[in-house]
Amino acid sequence: MLKRTSVVKSIKADTFGFSSIFEIGDSSYIQCFSRALALQRDTEIFFGKEGKFTEYDIYTEPFIISPITENIYMDTANLHPIINVKSIDIIGVSASSVLHIGSTKDISMESRVKHFRQLSSSPNR
Repeated sequence: MLKRTSVVKSIKADTFGFSSIFEIGDSSYIQCFSRALALQRDTEIFFGKEGKFTEYDIYTEPFIISPITENIYMDTANLHPIINVKSIDIIGVSASSVLHIGSTKDISMESRVKHFRQLSSSPNR
């Protein structure tokens, strides 16, 4: 892991939610997972027991990461061991997201969302 120090004078984040993380300091491994059903209707109605994740393949299909087959050469020169930031201003962090100040060796993040639109078949449309 790179040995650099992060210095942030001020940080403002308005909203955190839905499996989000605010990490200050170094970490070895971060893993985030989020799943959601997003239903849009043109009328305000909710039936109570709508949507089971098991009913949709998007939530059970394996997540496949293709292996890197190319040769990669990287030469890094950290001339300054300190990263200085005056201020960070964030509106929101959500849905399997991370706001991280520091170094991380490995990160695994996954978000699966199924969107629906249920619109009435009105003759005026």
